[in-house]
Amino acid sequence: NTSGSQSGGETHKSVTITSLNANKEAVELEVPYDPQRIAILDMASLDILDALGVGDRVVGTADTSLEYLQDYINDDIANLGTIKEADLEAVMACEPDIIFIGGRLASSYDALSKIAPVVYLSTDTDLGVVESVRQNATTIASMFGLENKVDELMADFDARIAALSEFATGKTAIIGLVTSGSYNVLGNDSRCSMIGREIGFENIGVDANIDTSTHGNEASFEFIVEKAPEYIFVMDRDAAIGTDGAKLAQEIMENELVMGTDAYKNGNIVYLAHPAVWYTAEGGITALDLMLQDLESELLN
Repeated sequence: NTSGSQSGGETHKSVTITSLNANKEAVELEVPYDPQRIAILDMASLDILDALGVGDRVVGTADTSLEYLQDYINDDIANLGTIKEADLEAVMACEPDIIFIGGRLASSYDALSKIAPVVYLSTDTDLGVVESVRQNATTIASMFGLENKVDELMADFDARIAALSEFATGKTAIIGLVTSGSYNVLGNDSRCSMIGREIGFENIGVDANIDTSTHGNEASFEFIVEKAPEYIFVMDRDAAIGTDGAKLAQEIMENELVMGTDAYKNGNIVYLAHPAVWYTAEGGITALDLMLQDLESELLN
């Protein structure tokens, strides 16, 4: 679905992709084929571009502390703000052919669209993180004619998920994030959904009366004791976003109540080793590899 138009002997090609709009609805979007100047405001997209080998087109990026993307944080690449707050003037100044955003910037979609076409991809918890990554990587690859690279990049994920699923069968878990001194329980419709969905731990923290979609729902430690999960998964949000002076997740979790649970006694409290990846970058290819490593290292050893 590429179309060319002749002008002065040059061919300007474009390609139509499916992306989200400001209201998070899927729409058809015409984007330049083989864009040369890319502005990044989403780390999962940067991760995919990097994996596809077209990272040299990045002319500006939001700031990130993610180690595997540090090559893009330097004086040659413009700083475009953060994944929550774009510096519109800086985006305009780097003259991008295309801009990538994530969900935190949906409200800036229209303003950014005046500068260049805005590609907004997300992970869909119904589809699952792995399938979302596969679809998003295919969408991005189609802009460069690199679709055949995606299968190779995704090759071992299905087998790794299968091994973890086999382990998780019939096991119960509560999944949550630690923030500002409390533990917020996550459902299968939010961050870390992969643990309950693709990998298949029975997520018994999901309660019909609570909204778990974005940052989870604050739960008392009594709730954890009462539910008595076999496994407790903990994502340290304060570490993920670099909150100054925050207590470590372990200090918050390892209180008298939790230490009385079988999960604690059996060594089944799993602290996700790369919280910033789970929290800010879950739709990327390297991100998915690290997320699976965080589970494999704790569960399959």
